[in-house]
Amino acid sequence: MSLPSSPNSPRSAQAANLAKLKAFLISTVTRELDASAMPLADRQKAIREGLEAAYRQTNVTLPDSLRIQLFRDILDDLTGYGPIQPFLDDPEITEVMVNGPKKVYIERKGKLVKTNVTFENDEHVLRIIERIVLPLGRRIDPESPAVDARLPDGSRVNAIIPPVSIDGPSITIRKFSKEKLTIQQLIEFKTLTPQIAEFLRACVIARLNIVISGGTGSGKTTLLNVLSSFIPEEERIVTIEDAAELRLSQDHIVRTEAKPANIEGRGQVTIRDLVRNSLRMRPDRIVIGEVRGGEALDMLQAMNTGHDGSLTTLHANTPRDALSRLETLVLMAGMDLPLKVVRQQIASAIDLIVQQSRMKDGSRKIIAVTEVAGMEGDTIVMTDIYKLDQTGVRPDGSVIGELKPTGIRPLFTSRLEAAGFKLSAELFGAGMSDVLTMDRRRR
Repeated sequence: MSLPSSPNSPRSAQAANLAKLKAFLISTVTRELDASAMPLADRQKAIREGLEAAYRQTNVTLPDSLRIQLFRDILDDLTGYGPIQPFLDDPEITEVMVNGPKKVYIERKGKLVKTNVTFENDEHVLRIIERIVLPLGRRIDPESPAVDARLPDGSRVNAIIPPVSIDGPSITIRKFSKEKLTIQQLIEFKTLTPQIAEFLRACVIARLNIVISGGTGSGKTTLLNVLSSFIPEEERIVTIEDAAELRLSQDHIVRTEAKPANIEGRGQVTIRDLVRNSLRMRPDRIVIGEVRGGEALDMLQAMNTGHDGSLTTLHANTPRDALSRLETLVLMAGMDLPLKVVRQQIASAIDLIVQQSRMKDGSRKIIAVTEVAGMEGDTIVMTDIYKLDQTGVRPDGSVIGELKPTGIRPLFTSRLEAAGFKLSAELFGAGMSDVLTMDRRRR
């Protein structure tokens, strides 16, 4: 076997010959390994040794840098996830998106970037998808062309193939930091201010029911993780998730995860099933990763029947939109409730909505902290306690803005004080806060 060595050789010919060399090395090494069932660490060592031996047989001489890269690519193909493995190993990359074999994008520091990484063809992408789903007992084929899965490190994966995906198989991987972020780190990232961190800590310990609202990739799960860390150590926590992403530090935790149906269409366990079951588990706190269906009704009923201090997230762009979405999700439960009854359930169950957003500069910020203050007629009353005041954009594209108190003290202040938190007037904006609170109470 030989590769063109002339610098004037067409690049396509060089690439074709390199592909043949890669295919030969993979075929030789896998033949030797197929009969053995060794641990991954031993398998990686055996593959490296096998590659060296097979490479010497070819009498091909590649530049060291190209040979090292070729061996790394083969190792990623045989033990990892092919061309995207380096992105999965990079802690700065938070999302990997494969839009077909020749279009691979990543998200780094909140910004989407197209990479120069490619797969060989559609079949190469399919092999990586199968490597992800087969160990989990899942399947993906034209009859079942979409699948959600989770990598061993907890990263969330969605894959779709034709006929659903028109331009070829597609993979979307949401990575999660191996290090659990703290509230101090969120303050350093300017996601929130120290004052709001103090306020939210008080709200969690005082057992307020909190909804974290935001768009896709806005940092809802990260904030949920941080707020959940404020739950006292002695309380029993039940977490409910579609795909396990929460990493709480407390000791007394029962983690539950939804289960899809098997190949025969049986055995499904939904989020709603888990919410209902959690009520029989003597929880002090119920933490739901995300509400996206009829489980919203069961969650509200739990909040209204003594299971206060619950936390969850949902997809919405504003606090008002969050309530509208909750209404829709409750109606999906199929109970045929009047809209006013649904709104009464929401108004009595939810205390606080924390609105999170991914800004144009890629940063994640809390843009509003809003109290759900009750009902007036058929309308749910909401009051912003804190709101982002965005004043402009710097030349580098970063957002200029500050999360400021609105001057209104929340009506649940007495609950915070009963829990031992005497928050200062400055925390809510000194001046008109007492007058505004009195006016709200009169109404």
